[in-house]
Amino acid sequence: MPIYEFYCPRCNTIYNFFSRSINTTARPRCPGCRQERLTRQMSAFAVTGRAKGSEDADDLPIDEHKMEQAMQSLAREAEHINEDDPRQAAALMRKLSRMTGMELGAGMDEAVRRMERGEDPEAVEAEMGDLLESEEPFVLPARKRGGRSRRPPPRHDETLYEL
Repeated sequence: MPIYEFYCPRCNTIYNFFSRSINTTARPRCPGCRQERLTRQMSAFAVTGRAKGSEDADDLPIDEHKMEQAMQSLAREAEHINEDDPRQAAALMRKLSRMTGMELGAGMDEAVRRMERGEDPEAVEAEMGDLLESEEPFVLPARKRGGRSRRPPPRHDETLYEL
């Protein structure tokens, strides 16, 4: 039973929705303002704990169609990777980054580089766990702002809503 994340630009908030089945098309209304149709977000599935900070909400949301295609393609590939080879998992993370246009955060990038060298993912996580938990694993590419003021990072509503 999946949990989906959705973003409301009006409320600048990310909401979590529980679904009893896989549903890639539903777009619920915002629980806060009740006016805005929410935009699906990519969940930070590769990192445990709560990430601190986020990219500028003006850059949100990412292209849903592109993200959905990337996730379907990568899910098919993930079925065939050798779980004992950290290089294959690292290559999958790099491909996800390229396909979605999102960049790896500094800590995640270092973790993936170490896995590309063949280091044990559990050892990497044991050494870097605090850093990985304190930052976003994926970030939108940096853009020139031209003097625009930045919005605060989106708020994360901890309530689990039903989709």
